[in-house]
Amino acid sequence: MAYLIISSHFMSNVTAPVVTENAYLTLHYRLASQEGESIVSTFDENPATLQFGHGQLAPFLEACLLGLPEGAHKVFELPPEQAFGPRNPELLQHISMATLRENSEFGEEYRIGDLVDFAAPGGGRFAGVLRELDGESALFDFNHPLAGQTVRFEVKIIGIL
Repeated sequence: MAYLIISSHFMSNVTAPVVTENAYLTLHYRLASQEGESIVSTFDENPATLQFGHGQLAPFLEACLLGLPEGAHKVFELPPEQAFGPRNPELLQHISMATLRENSEFGEEYRIGDLVDFAAPGGGRFAGVLRELDGESALFDFNHPLAGQTVRFEVKIIGIL
């Protein structure tokens, strides 16, 4: 009968894979407010599987993962400049009620806080949050909802291919 003996010295030289720019990952992640309120989380569900660099996570979140070893569990606190950016006052725009009606479904009703989708001149889409509404115009905020906020990004790397 033969036995295979692996010395602990040999095992200590084996390194865990690390996240690279073309890694395929299985991980849990949570994006939360600075106060800890979850915005999105996989920790109470199945882990996420993604191909690094394919836009499944925002680039600034992927940057946090680069170089992390399999099994790492880390929390990153990202100020606005490293996350969704500062709030831009130029992205607060008044739109006339006539223009809003022209670009709405017939009978569409709007309330403060609604996220409204708009057609861009080049054929794309963009969204804004309705902040004020009067008889003449509507004020929309086209900033990302998390712009100007510090966010917490927690990640647990389960597997790396």
